[in-house]
Amino acid sequence: MSRFVLSSRATDAREIMDDPGCDPRALERTYHHFRVVNRVVAGWRSTYRHLLRPAFVRGRENTLLDIGSGGGDVPRLLAAWAARDGFRLRITAIDPDPRAQAYASVQPPVPGLTFRAALSGDLVTEGARFDLVTSNHVLHHLSPAELAALLADSERLSARLAVHSDIERSPLAYAAFSMGTWPFFRDSFIRADGLTSIRRSFTGPELRAVAPAGWTVENRFPFRNLLVHRAPGVPRA
Repeated sequence: MSRFVLSSRATDAREIMDDPGCDPRALERTYHHFRVVNRVVAGWRSTYRHLLRPAFVRGRENTLLDIGSGGGDVPRLLAAWAARDGFRLRITAIDPDPRAQAYASVQPPVPGLTFRAALSGDLVTEGARFDLVTSNHVLHHLSPAELAALLADSERLSARLAVHSDIERSPLAYAAFSMGTWPFFRDSFIRADGLTSIRRSFTGPELRAVAPAGWTVENRFPFRNLLVHRAPGVPRA
């Protein structure tokens, strides 16, 4: 994949797993493999340590909304890390895709973690409020109008901090993911959809150009953009 081809977002490219008619067994294996892939490439351990954990308050229950939770591996990690660090954390994980909801709901239960089939706008309508809002690899899926709506919803829903984590598009990211996944995940959509995701993703400057006032873009190694909104008084990384 040449630098020229990756010079702009491939917004017309579509991921296989977004097709309602895709192979359900391959989709289930894709959700299963996300547990490995996100641990390696998504950088949530660092994001938790440097952004989320400093925003938690000891001595009371903290609440977190994870948007577009897919198979649920990221909120499960966040719940485990918070429990290990002695924080009380209640997580609501939402995804509008009933297939994701079905997969997540039959996994072993985690104390304080609840899955719902919903959109962020549904929770705004309900008047819900959370200390923190997160998402993983959601931004590159969205149209400009959908992105604006997600960020507006995130501001309404988060009392302290919102962190949307996504891939940063680059030829090196594409090459590294292509080579690193070539021998693996042949029974799922991980490799094909991961490469499409990179093609659809923002560069740091592109994301800064569309971020509304009050949002900042933080670049993290490797190939990671964090779109962050902080309430006054929430510490920076």
